Amino acid sequence: MATKPKRSGKTRKSTSSKRSKRGASRLRRVIGWLKRGVIVVAAAFAVLILVFGVLRPPTTPYILAEAIRNGGVERQWVRMGQIAPVMARSVVAAEDANFCLHWGFDMGAIREALEDGAGRGASTLTQQTVKNVFLWHGRSWPRKAMEALITPAVELVWTKRRIVEMYLNVAEFDRGVFGVEAAAQHYFGVSAASLSPVQAARLAAILPDPKGRSASRPSAFVQRRAAQIRDGAETIRRDGRAACFED
Repeated sequence: MATKPKRSGKTRKSTSSKRSKRGASRLRRVIGWLKRGVIVVAAAFAVLILVFGVLRPPTTPYILAEAIRNGGVERQWVRMGQIAPVMARSVVAAEDANFCLHWGFDMGAIREALEDGAGRGASTLTQQTVKNVFLWHGRSWPRKAMEALITPAVELVWTKRRIVEMYLNVAEFDRGVFGVEAAAQHYFGVSAASLSPVQAARLAAILPDPKGRSASRPSAFVQRRAAQIRDGAETIRRDGRAACFED
């Protein structure tokens, strides 16, 4: 009976070496494609940051999703000069009182949040604007990582005034209601330019939970929070912490 020839150790080593080389080649190709993908995405964001520093965004990922879900949204863009100054001060006082003093991240607030635990947030107005304009909502590490990368670029390219203007025009104030002009009309029947200090403070007070709070029918909590925001808005006006976004 004929016997099968034995495969030499050299042949096995040669086959194993070829497989290893093919695997390494595939890995290099995958890494190459990933690098190119990262470069393309980074370039796209860089272009958008530059463009939106001058032009208004036609929509945002979240606004588009809400428009599809609700069959449309209320939204009207207004320039910063068409917004009552007290509204800008109110939202800064409510969301990021040290907005004029940092470069996109409030390190003091971050340290305090870490000491207090996960129940407290430390996102600056710039970070919230980046999330609202470029990214998606919801808590996830990929989104937070992208937010952390984009925020310094936005601070570098946009003025502080532009960041506040952008935030006020894309923030959600009720289900399907986006931007301060639509919110002012929706809740009070006035333009954003005509908002009173009380109205501005109430709008700022509902921002953390726009679907669960009302500016026109404020709960006791919203009224208390609005009173704190009115005081805060006046404080940052007096001490100069509103200077970076006001004329």
